Amino acid sequence: MIITRTPFRISFAGGGSDLRNYYEKFGGSVLSVSINKYIYLSMHPFFEDNAYLLKYSKTEHASSVNEIQHPIIKTVFEKYGIVGVDFNSSADIPSGTGLASSSAFTVGLINLCNVYTDKYMNKEDIAELACKVEIEDLKEPIGKQDQYACACGGLNFIEFRKDGQVDVEKLYLHTDAYRVLEKNLLMFYTGKTRSAGSILAEQKKNTTNDEAKINNLHKMVRLSKDLKEELLKGNINAMGEILDTGWNYKKELANNISNPEIDYYYDLALKNGALGGKLLGAGGGGFLLFYVEEQYRSKVRAALKDLREIDFSFDSKGTQVIYYNKRDLYRRVV
Repeated sequence: MIITRTPFRISFAGGGSDLRNYYEKFGGSVLSVSINKYIYLSMHPFFEDNAYLLKYSKTEHASSVNEIQHPIIKTVFEKYGIVGVDFNSSADIPSGTGLASSSAFTVGLINLCNVYTDKYMNKEDIAELACKVEIEDLKEPIGKQDQYACACGGLNFIEFRKDGQVDVEKLYLHTDAYRVLEKNLLMFYTGKTRSAGSILAEQKKNTTNDEAKINNLHKMVRLSKDLKEELLKGNINAMGEILDTGWNYKKELANNISNPEIDYYYDLALKNGALGGKLLGAGGGGFLLFYVEEQYRSKVRAALKDLREIDFSFDSKGTQVIYYNKRDLYRRVV
C-alpha cells in the first residue's frame, strides 16, 4: 500500500499569466500558497492481475487501461505501464471550488506512480509532468501555476518564462509576519461548484486578442511582484489592497467570473472591515478569500454568517508519500 497526500493551493495575485498564450509573449508570475487541505491517493495490488478497481467520485472496474474513463488516471497509468491495481481517492474539499483540485490530483497521482514503479522525480519535475498531462495530453485550457504550487508547497513566487521554464522562489517571512498573514486570511464557501474550463477558455481567447484585457493581465502580473516585495518588507497588510485591486482587474477578463451573489458577499465583507479579497480559482463559484485584520474578524464572520467558513493554515511540504509498506507490496508494470 502506498498513500500520497497533496495540498490544495490559494492564489493571491497574477493568475492568468500562467497561460501559454500569455507567458510565451510576455512572461508571467503568480504568488500563491499551499494550504492544509489535501487530496489523498492510495494504491495497492488488485486481486485481478490485469484489471483495475478505481474509486474516486465514482467506481470503475476496468479490464484494460483503454477502458478507464477517468482521463487523468488513464493517461498517467499509460505513461507508467500500471496494471492490476486498486486505486482510491479522497479529499478534504470538493472539486470545482477554485483550490486546484484537478492539478493536485494529477500531481499526487504522478508521485504515487513514481513510488509504485521505483522511479524518482524531484517536485519541480513532478509539476512539469503534471503540466504535460493536463495541458498537452488532455488539452485542458489551463495554466501551469497549480501544478507547481501543489507539488512544491509553501508560500511561493512562481515565474513563467517565455521559453516555458518555470522558476519557483520560496518566500521566507519573519515568523511573526507569517503567522499574521495566515491568521488574517479568512475563507468562505459560496456553496457553488463550477467547471473552470469554459471561463478559462474565454479568458485565454480574450487575453490573446483584446488589447484592454491583455493590459489588465499586465497589471495583475505587476501586482504579484508588488505583493512579493511588500511581504518581504514585512508589510503584510498590503495583501488586502492588492487582493482587492487584482479582483477588480480579474473580473474584466471574462464573463461569469463573478455574479450578483458573489458581488453581494464581497461588498458586505468590505463594509464590515475586510481590506480586500477575491474569488479563488477561475470564477463563478467556490471560495471567497478575504484579508481581515484581527479587530474586524468577528464582524466579518458575523456579516457572512450565511456562508460556511473553512478554517485553514499554510502547508510547507507539498506533495508527500505519507505511507509506504513495502513488505506487502508487489508491483505489476508492463
